[in-house]
Amino acid sequence: MLQSKVKELLDAGLEADDSLFLIDFSIGSDNKIKVVIDGDHGVTVADCIKISRAIEHNLDREEEDFSLEVASSGAASPIVLPRQYKKNIGRKLEVETLTASYEGNLTAVEEEHIVLEWKAREPKPIGKGKVTVQKRQEIDFSDIRKAKVVLKF
Repeated sequence: MLQSKVKELLDAGLEADDSLFLIDFSIGSDNKIKVVIDGDHGVTVADCIKISRAIEHNLDREEEDFSLEVASSGAASPIVLPRQYKKNIGRKLEVETLTASYEGNLTAVEEEHIVLEWKAREPKPIGKGKVTVQKRQEIDFSDIRKAKVVLKF
Protein backbone atom coordinates (compact mmCIF):
# COMPACT_ATOMS: atom_id res chain seq x y z
CA MET A 1 0.00 0.00 0.00
CA LEU A 2 2.80 2.44 0.90
CA GLN A 3 4.53 1.68 -2.42
CA SER A 4 1.51 2.60 -4.55
CA LYS A 5 0.71 5.71 -2.46
CA VAL A 6 4.31 6.99 -2.69
CA LYS A 7 4.47 6.25 -6.43
CA GLU A 8 1.23 8.16 -6.97
CA LEU A 9 2.57 11.18 -5.02
CA LEU A 10 5.93 10.96 -6.82
CA ASP A 11 4.25 10.89 -10.24
CA ALA A 12 2.15 13.93 -9.30
CA GLY A 13 5.28 15.78 -8.14
CA LEU A 14 7.08 15.00 -11.38
CA GLU A 15 4.07 16.01 -13.50
CA ALA A 16 4.22 19.46 -11.89
CA ASP A 17 7.63 20.00 -13.55
CA ASP A 18 7.91 18.17 -16.87
CA SER A 19 11.67 18.84 -17.11
CA LEU A 20 12.24 16.37 -14.23
CA PHE A 21 12.03 12.61 -14.62
CA LEU A 22 12.46 9.49 -12.54
CA ILE A 23 15.63 7.40 -12.67
CA ASP A 24 15.08 5.06 -9.73
CA PHE A 25 12.51 4.51 -6.99
CA SER A 26 12.57 1.95 -4.20
CA ILE A 27 11.19 1.31 -0.74
CA GLY A 28 13.29 -0.84 1.58
CA SER A 29 11.90 -3.30 4.12
CA ASP A 30 12.41 -0.65 6.83
CA ASN A 31 10.21 1.82 4.85
CA LYS A 32 13.24 3.75 3.63
CA ILE A 33 12.00 5.51 0.51
CA LYS A 34 14.72 6.32 -2.02
CA VAL A 35 14.03 8.43 -5.10
CA VAL A 36 16.61 9.34 -7.75
CA ILE A 37 15.63 12.00 -10.29
CA ASP A 38 17.25 13.72 -13.22
CA GLY A 39 16.25 16.71 -15.31
CA ASP A 40 16.54 17.92 -18.87
CA HIS A 41 18.46 20.93 -17.51
CA GLY A 42 20.02 19.25 -14.48
CA VAL A 43 18.60 19.00 -10.97
CA THR A 44 18.89 21.63 -8.26
CA VAL A 45 18.56 21.22 -4.51
CA ALA A 46 15.25 23.09 -4.83
CA ASP A 47 14.03 20.41 -7.28
CA CYS A 48 14.89 17.65 -4.78
CA ILE A 49 13.11 19.56 -2.00
CA LYS A 50 10.05 20.06 -4.22
CA ILE A 51 9.77 16.31 -4.95
CA SER A 52 10.48 15.44 -1.31
CA ARG A 53 7.70 17.74 -0.11
CA ALA A 54 5.26 16.38 -2.71
CA ILE A 55 5.71 12.97 -1.09
CA GLU A 56 6.36 13.75 2.58
CA HIS A 57 3.61 16.32 3.07
CA ASN A 58 1.00 13.88 1.81
CA LEU A 59 1.95 10.88 3.97
CA ASP A 60 0.93 10.47 7.60
CA ARG A 61 3.79 9.41 9.87
CA GLU A 62 1.19 8.29 12.41
CA GLU A 63 -0.03 5.65 9.96
CA GLU A 64 3.36 4.57 8.63
CA ASP A 65 6.86 5.40 9.86
CA PHE A 66 9.25 6.08 6.97
CA SER A 67 12.42 7.84 5.96
CA LEU A 68 12.72 9.65 2.64
CA GLU A 69 15.74 10.41 0.48
CA VAL A 70 15.41 12.33 -2.79
CA ALA A 71 18.64 12.68 -4.77
CA SER A 72 19.75 13.68 -8.21
CA SER A 73 21.48 11.29 -10.54
CA GLY A 74 25.15 12.05 -9.90
CA ALA A 75 27.65 13.16 -12.51
CA ALA A 76 29.45 9.83 -12.19
CA SER A 77 26.22 7.82 -12.38
CA PRO A 78 25.62 5.80 -15.52
CA ILE A 79 23.20 7.12 -18.11
CA VAL A 80 20.18 4.81 -18.07
CA LEU A 81 17.43 6.54 -20.06
CA PRO A 82 17.51 7.83 -23.66
CA ARG A 83 16.20 11.17 -22.34
CA GLN A 84 19.42 11.65 -20.34
CA TYR A 85 21.59 11.65 -23.46
CA LYS A 86 20.06 14.87 -24.83
CA LYS A 87 21.35 17.02 -21.97
CA ASN A 88 24.83 15.58 -22.49
CA ILE A 89 25.25 16.53 -26.16
CA GLY A 90 28.74 18.00 -26.57
CA ARG A 91 30.19 16.07 -23.62
CA LYS A 92 32.62 13.18 -23.79
CA LEU A 93 31.01 9.79 -23.13
CA GLU A 94 32.34 6.33 -22.50
CA VAL A 95 29.95 3.82 -24.07
CA GLU A 96 30.12 0.05 -23.75
CA THR A 97 28.16 -2.09 -26.20
CA LEU A 98 27.88 -5.86 -26.39
CA THR A 99 30.83 -6.01 -28.80
CA ALA A 100 33.00 -2.88 -28.30
CA SER A 101 33.79 0.18 -26.20
CA TYR A 102 33.86 3.74 -27.49
CA GLU A 103 34.95 7.07 -26.06
CA GLY A 104 33.99 10.18 -27.91
CA ASN A 105 31.96 13.36 -27.96
CA LEU A 106 28.22 12.90 -28.08
CA THR A 107 27.19 14.91 -31.14
CA ALA A 108 23.60 13.78 -31.74
CA VAL A 109 20.73 11.91 -30.14
CA GLU A 110 18.21 10.41 -32.52
CA GLU A 111 15.06 8.39 -31.83
CA GLU A 112 16.82 5.00 -31.99
CA HIS A 113 20.53 5.82 -31.54
CA ILE A 114 23.26 8.20 -30.43
CA VAL A 115 26.22 9.50 -32.44
CA LEU A 116 29.74 9.63 -31.00
CA GLU A 117 32.64 11.38 -32.76
CA TRP A 118 36.34 11.41 -31.92
CA LYS A 119 39.76 11.87 -33.51
CA ALA A 120 42.09 8.91 -33.87
CA ARG A 121 45.67 8.42 -35.09
CA GLU A 122 45.94 5.79 -37.81
CA PRO A 123 48.74 4.63 -40.09
CA LYS A 124 48.94 6.54 -43.37
CA PRO A 125 47.45 4.60 -46.31
CA ILE A 126 50.74 5.06 -48.19
CA GLY A 127 54.14 5.56 -46.62
CA LYS A 128 55.29 5.73 -43.06
CA GLY A 129 53.81 7.65 -40.15
CA LYS A 130 50.34 8.34 -38.91
CA VAL A 131 47.54 10.67 -39.80
CA THR A 132 44.72 12.05 -37.63
CA VAL A 133 41.29 10.98 -38.82
CA GLN A 134 37.79 11.89 -37.68
CA LYS A 135 35.79 8.86 -36.51
CA ARG A 136 32.01 8.63 -36.17
CA GLN A 137 29.92 5.84 -34.68
CA GLU A 138 26.15 5.48 -34.51
CA ILE A 139 25.15 3.30 -31.55
CA ASP A 140 21.61 1.98 -31.14
CA PHE A 141 20.10 2.40 -27.67
CA SER A 142 19.35 -1.34 -27.67
CA ASP A 143 23.08 -2.12 -28.06
CA ILE A 144 24.26 0.05 -25.16
CA ARG A 145 25.20 -1.95 -22.08
CA LYS A 146 26.67 0.96 -20.12
CA ALA A 147 27.24 4.65 -20.76
CA LYS A 148 28.64 7.43 -18.61
CA VAL A 149 29.98 10.93 -18.92
CA VAL A 150 33.78 11.18 -18.77
CA LEU A 151 34.58 13.79 -16.14
CA LYS A 152 37.60 16.08 -16.59
CA PHE A 153 39.36 17.63 -13.63
